[in-house]
Amino acid sequence: MAIETPLLDQVNSPEDLRKLEKSQLRQLADELRAEMIDAVSVTGGHLGSGLGVVELTAAIHYVFNTPEDKLVWDVGHQCYPHKILTGRRDRIRTLRQGGGLSGFTKRSESDYDPFGAAHAATSISAATGFAEAARHQGKKDATAIAVIGDGSMSGGMAYEGLNNAGHLGSKMVVILNDNDMSIAPPVGAMSAYLARASSSGVYQGFRKFTKQLSKRLPNAVYKQLAKAEEYGRGMVTGGTLFEELGFYYVGPIDGHNMDHLVPVLENVRDMDEGPVLVHVVTRKGAGYPPAEESADKYHGVAKFDVVSGKQKKGTPNAPAYQKVFGKTLVKEAETDKAIIGITAAMPSGTSLDMFAEAYPERCYDVGIAEQHAVTFAGGMAADGMKPFAAIYSTFLQRAYDSVVHDVAIQNLPVRFPMDRAGLVGSDGQTHAGAFDIAYLGCLPNMVLMAAGDEAELVHMTATAVEYDEHPIAFRYPRGEGVGVDLPEKGKFLEIGKGRIVREGTKVAILSYGGRLAEALKASDTLESQGLSTTVADARFAKPLDHDLIMDLVRNHEVLITVEEGSRGGFGAFVLHFLSDAGLLDNGVKIRTMTLPDVFQDQDSPYNMYETARLNASHIVERAREALGMTAEVVNLHG
Repeated sequence: MAIETPLLDQVNSPEDLRKLEKSQLRQLADELRAEMIDAVSVTGGHLGSGLGVVELTAAIHYVFNTPEDKLVWDVGHQCYPHKILTGRRDRIRTLRQGGGLSGFTKRSESDYDPFGAAHAATSISAATGFAEAARHQGKKDATAIAVIGDGSMSGGMAYEGLNNAGHLGSKMVVILNDNDMSIAPPVGAMSAYLARASSSGVYQGFRKFTKQLSKRLPNAVYKQLAKAEEYGRGMVTGGTLFEELGFYYVGPIDGHNMDHLVPVLENVRDMDEGPVLVHVVTRKGAGYPPAEESADKYHGVAKFDVVSGKQKKGTPNAPAYQKVFGKTLVKEAETDKAIIGITAAMPSGTSLDMFAEAYPERCYDVGIAEQHAVTFAGGMAADGMKPFAAIYSTFLQRAYDSVVHDVAIQNLPVRFPMDRAGLVGSDGQTHAGAFDIAYLGCLPNMVLMAAGDEAELVHMTATAVEYDEHPIAFRYPRGEGVGVDLPEKGKFLEIGKGRIVREGTKVAILSYGGRLAEALKASDTLESQGLSTTVADARFAKPLDHDLIMDLVRNHEVLITVEEGSRGGFGAFVLHFLSDAGLLDNGVKIRTMTLPDVFQDQDSPYNMYETARLNASHIVERAREALGMTAEVVNLHG
């Protein structure tokens, strides 16, 4: 169904937007919302968050002089309306696809994306950096704007940024997008009036005059008067916390009412003093009934029918890895009351929502606070509990110091289930679990496992429950498993021992993690070409199965290691061992296959692994190359 967007059709950039009359902004927002809904229905992606900031996005670009004024979106998943207004409308239906627009802000895409993001709570720190850079460069009229949701405000880094910006008196605006009504009191005409009044030039002028007058009074009296003014406004509007951190608080205001938003933002823009926080209340999914009525407000969606809102999801062939983990942990907890679930604002993504439903008193969602989650888990482990800190591989990066200092050094048996290991498709480079093998494998006391299939994940979850000697982490991919039969109950895996999946004599493929199915496909092809192939599942990267590796090296002409991780990971650990054992001195041919040393853009998972050269055909190529066979013979696609 074609949508009509006569006003939006005139806007190719914020400069065009600023030529409109204020009275036209309501219609523009409605057209922008319709365009976004239509685009995401084609591509899938984050929907509810973007719908909630349609009016706010238009108002910011209308009032501020972007891109000279730097606009930083926290996380960036709500930036689709922003992309439409900043010259990318013609490509908006390529969102999250190979060669298309990123689903987050990205510096290389546009001057209107001054700072890339996809993790939470970074915007205020980045905007403070822009504000101070402008100060040093003499850009007196430049303003830095950070838009941060109330969910991201659960991240400690947000408060570090607020504290520093308040101390510096940076010329910047933080817009708190409160879309859960978790902070704001009811908003309406009175709060809008108060917000306009307290941000107006008249009030600011009077405030400056009284400040100058008060400074002639004794210092103690001056400080008391300043506090009285701050708390007086705080009692009426809320925001005393932000005032204490050095911000001038304005709000709350209705984030869907242009008549409220635009005048307040204009007043804030024209202030010449330090940081300001504007508290805006919005609704996720606003303006699209299926999203407003959904429990998750259509936070992330597949392609869908615009009229009905029904999503076009494929029928899964196998259970998703995270579901297998969630069900297994629930089952293990039936007989072990020491098991605790901990998530950092991702209960459904990690499937700990299943655990929370079964054992609500034993499951903790700590908010977007991965560092706290890890140390919190460490405290529990130190007192005899069995905490499972379920955090995506890419998000655990944010807690690395806590993993080192609060867990590994103290040798506390925290369990780390790491979802989204390897490449993750449409979420792209910011969410890829590429580095955990390397960054955890270098830590003393750490045990590392990786599931080759969903049955192995059941066993590894059970192993983590029983293992109490050291911290233990296990990684598994995003999405569906490979379709193997699941065991009724997980078994304890001997620590540091792998397994032979298929035996051969000439080529040995040693797989760590989710490329096991591709290794088996590669062995089928090699066997058909007369090359007898062993496939081994390492299971553990630390400790390594030394006996297994020595057997593979001594009884095969070629050893190929395969992993869904960066260089410096499993393959490097194997090479270190072989070097130390003197097993590289006898002419054995060894190749390591890892993710490439680049940050890969989004695409379908298959295409991303094709680019990374980690699919079955590439394993075959490496084996044949190591044996000195010509490249012309290697053609699995012809």
